[in-house]
Amino acid sequence: MYGRSYFKFVNTLKNLKLDYDSVLPEEVTISDKRLILTTVRESSKIPTGLVLFDDEFDYDPAIVRGKIVKKLESGIHRSSLVIGIDPGNRIGLSVFYYEKEIESSIYTSVDDLILHIVKILVGLNAERKVVKVGNGNMEIARQIATSLNLHFCSHFELEFVDERSTSLRVKNYNKRGIRDKISARYITQREGYRHLVLPLSRIG
Repeated sequence: MYGRSYFKFVNTLKNLKLDYDSVLPEEVTISDKRLILTTVRESSKIPTGLVLFDDEFDYDPAIVRGKIVKKLESGIHRSSLVIGIDPGNRIGLSVFYYEKEIESSIYTSVDDLILHIVKILVGLNAERKVVKVGNGNMEIARQIATSLNLHFCSHFELEFVDERSTSLRVKNYNKRGIRDKISARYITQREGYRHLVLPLSRIG
């Protein structure tokens, strides 16, 4: 019922390419299985706990999508955050949260990539947080791992993943950027040599 909050929801959902229904609070029933977006002021009128408030839409779009996924998938899938990175001149990024892909994108700057990943690691809670980096370009892969450890002040798991099998599966995708994003997606599904990375603030 509040215009500013309503337009915040609408603009974010359009940006995320998510369909939605506009309903009045009194039209929501206790058996409603839809995720309800509302304000704290109006939440007392909503007879279901499947809600997200407008202040949770002030974050990066990937984090907003993650919060939506958590509400809908919690209890169904594992509480995990898996980030796949395909290092190179164009860096492919794929992010899975509660086993659902919430982002697929391309970066040309390691610094921009790290700042974005840190936002996601901080903004989304998970029992397990894993960053998987392809080993196709180990110079950039190590740069990513070192920079991430410097900027993210908490522990996470790091895996260097063999890219050879992922590259074969995307060889027919020649369109600029598509191959890198698909490769990053496959990297999230591969197992590599695992490291538990502790923040420098804890290990000196």
